[in-house]
Amino acid sequence: MNPVEIAESVSLLAEQPFDPHEFPYAFLEAFGNKATTIKRLKSGNNNKSDIENGVLQHNHIHIAVCDENQVTDTLDSLRESPATKKGKAKFILATDGKELQAEDLNTGETIACEYSDISNHFGFFFALAGISFSKSIKDVELDINATRRLNKLYIELLQNNPDWTKEERRHDMNHFMARLIFCFFAEDTGIFAGNNLFTDTLHKMSTSDASDTHEVISELFRAMDTKQDQRASKNIKNWADGFPYVNGELFSGSTDVPKFTRIARAYLIQVGKLDWQKINPDIFGSMIQAVADEDERSALGMHYTSVPNILKVLNPLFLDDLREQLEEAGDNPRKLLNLRKRMSCIRVFDPACGSGNFLVIAYKQMREIEFEINKRRGEPELATEIPLTNFRGIELRDFSAEAARLALIIAEYQCDVLYRGQQLALAEFLPLNARNWITCGNALTIDWRSLMDVKGTGVKLHSDDLFNSPREQTEIAFENEGGETYICGNPPYKGTKNQSKSEKYELKNICNIYTNRSGSLDYVSGWFIKAAQFMQTYNADAAFVSTNSICQGGQVPVLWPILYDLGLDIKFAYNSFKWSNLASNNAGVTVIIVGLTRKRLSKTRLFLINGENEEIEISADSIGPYLIPNTKIIVEGRTKPLSDLTPMSLGNAPYDGGFLILTKEEAKLFGLSRIDQEKWFKPLWGSTEVISGNSRNCIWIEDDELDEALKIEPIKQRIECVKNMRLNSKDSGTQAMAKRSHQFREMYYGKNNTIVIPIRSSEAREYLPIDLYGSNCRVTNLAYALYDGPVINLGIIASRIHLVWIAAVCGKLETRFSYSNKMGWHTFPLPKLTDKNKKDLTECAEEILIARERHFPATIADLYAPDKMPEDLRRAHERNDEVLERIYIGRRFKNDTERLEKLFDLYTQMTTKPLKQGKL
Repeated sequence: MNPVEIAESVSLLAEQPFDPHEFPYAFLEAFGNKATTIKRLKSGNNNKSDIENGVLQHNHIHIAVCDENQVTDTLDSLRESPATKKGKAKFILATDGKELQAEDLNTGETIACEYSDISNHFGFFFALAGISFSKSIKDVELDINATRRLNKLYIELLQNNPDWTKEERRHDMNHFMARLIFCFFAEDTGIFAGNNLFTDTLHKMSTSDASDTHEVISELFRAMDTKQDQRASKNIKNWADGFPYVNGELFSGSTDVPKFTRIARAYLIQVGKLDWQKINPDIFGSMIQAVADEDERSALGMHYTSVPNILKVLNPLFLDDLREQLEEAGDNPRKLLNLRKRMSCIRVFDPACGSGNFLVIAYKQMREIEFEINKRRGEPELATEIPLTNFRGIELRDFSAEAARLALIIAEYQCDVLYRGQQLALAEFLPLNARNWITCGNALTIDWRSLMDVKGTGVKLHSDDLFNSPREQTEIAFENEGGETYICGNPPYKGTKNQSKSEKYELKNICNIYTNRSGSLDYVSGWFIKAAQFMQTYNADAAFVSTNSICQGGQVPVLWPILYDLGLDIKFAYNSFKWSNLASNNAGVTVIIVGLTRKRLSKTRLFLINGENEEIEISADSIGPYLIPNTKIIVEGRTKPLSDLTPMSLGNAPYDGGFLILTKEEAKLFGLSRIDQEKWFKPLWGSTEVISGNSRNCIWIEDDELDEALKIEPIKQRIECVKNMRLNSKDSGTQAMAKRSHQFREMYYGKNNTIVIPIRSSEAREYLPIDLYGSNCRVTNLAYALYDGPVINLGIIASRIHLVWIAAVCGKLETRFSYSNKMGWHTFPLPKLTDKNKKDLTECAEEILIARERHFPATIADLYAPDKMPEDLRRAHERNDEVLERIYIGRRFKNDTERLEKLFDLYTQMTTKPLKQGKL
């Protein structure tokens, strides 16, 4: 379940009559527990509670329903209960149906509320649904409740206004929702006079059957677009006259409103009853955009990007520098004034801004620093010198662009209230400024420089405001002489296989003056190159969240020469970590953060996230494209080994529709003798089979054996199926293979032995999985193979130093290793080996295989499971590592950083002079 679904379930629970016997089970069900789990608890089989009327769910929560006024004592009993400790409960909860108290036993945090108010505290129990948060973003119940109710309203309106679902009216619907959001916020923050002015007016002036609700709302919108001295002439209703003139084009244009049902009216009033004063614009914006996006609505509540993650981008990009200057300034009025002036000219630009999260966080952080400056200068009530128009964005979707501007407006007002007091904040808030600073359009087709004309000349403003501007407007300018620009954001990643034709064209159009290999780049690369182009003209730095693939494998030699040629260097970087969101189990894509600059740097900052989610900072002279300190070498893939190693190839591709591959059970159904089975069926190994130790079978027929094979009816039938599959393929190459339907596309195998290396493998293992097989072995294209190579190859691949190389230069799938022959094996720099070296390494490889044999039938998965590796196998690997590493530097390396420094140094030496190719 996602957070919005949990919010809905808990709200329904709170609305139902309290049933003391059913409450514990209904509560657990609200957090996603299955009916079978609830049934087992009810039967008593899994309920080990030692408290009267208690329910204990192991590893989760201990709940007890008690008599009236006994909640505190019952919570104490739950805390002291031996069953609570034995059952490893994370939470305890006690309620009498009127009051509810709970405690997080890991953090000591508690809640106490009226039972009916539990729907405003459901986020406290998110861990029960596998959702985890950092402490700073845990309290999001209000934002989720607001999103949930707005979503209900939105869907109800669309269902009953089918004409508003059409593409030509989508913008009108989104604009209508933006107006509502502003009104709800305004009535709870003093912007509208009196409490709940908007909601109460709707409640009083519209009939309960909702037949005139749209007319009442339309009149309120008309009033807010009319100046006070013009209202009489425009016949504004007297009950709408209490609303202020808002301007900013938010309520200009059409005041058309979708018609309401009784249910939609009820939802509208429910939304209005929330305390919008506590809405967090940095959280709420990204959730609201999902309400209006049909593709995202099914994942509602899963799009929030955490503030700590955003600060991973903004802090090292420029906020840390501002805070350091503030610290250096101390109480010196002149230095403080200079810093304030500098901040007033800083522009923050997000060219994939979504609903404005990065811009809002940057604005709020800068306002906090500015307030500290003003406080030290004795000017705490001074108006801000940081204009919202310095926080600019590009967003493809119009409603998200509107949400971004609204979020910034709300953030500005909240900062004014916090730092200057509500009276001054209100006095200066309305009417809204009509200038636009968020562009709705495609960031990869817009010239970013047209948005940043710092002198305000030569650029035409297309419209007075975002809310009434052309969708493709691209030129916006404001007076803002000088200053720095910081480009940031989380652009769409999209690997090559997921890009549309138009996206491929956009990327090609950006890259074509630099490279003809844009087809190998992720879509996010376009933002890096556009930023680099922008930085040629302006004093700017940039930092983007990206998939780690742009710093691994085949993308590095395509993208990074472009960035280097444009004069960029890495200012800071975060190595791979999970960019988490609100999805169940805190799922998130594996990303990196890369900060770029054209300035000369004395030091760079590299951040690593360890297994405990702790942040480690490394200072280095430079950071290379593989996010490795002190090396800027770029590794190009090779078709032949750089070192004296056996060439590696991808396994055989079947293209057979599955008809040439069979399980061992299917092979038995052919009714062949053991000798015939051995002749026609060969053990087939791919990545999964090597790691699990369980091969499949394949039908393997040499050309001179075909006539004999066709006499075996089950084999003949399978060959016919392959032929039909290939002939019916849309691919001409596959069709051509129909002439030899008895064979895989390739038919390679080792006459004596084959070493097989899985393409994908877990990063949790200390060594890469690899195994040696006999002449019967056949390999699929889901693994790599070394045919008839000496066993020394196995020892090199199974070494720590080779794993480190693969982790650095090959692409990864999330954080899992993704092996590559051209990028990883053929580029691997190995010193020239003496006969003695070869003999020692061969013995080491053989000892690894012997150690494995001692634990037969244990598989690779068994033997190399973290913390379960047999001691003799570990010793064999350590001996292998020591012998190999001494060949490099005469001793063991101290750490992986030292290993990589040596490897890249050797790679540089080996690629800058001619080498004789050879084989092991």
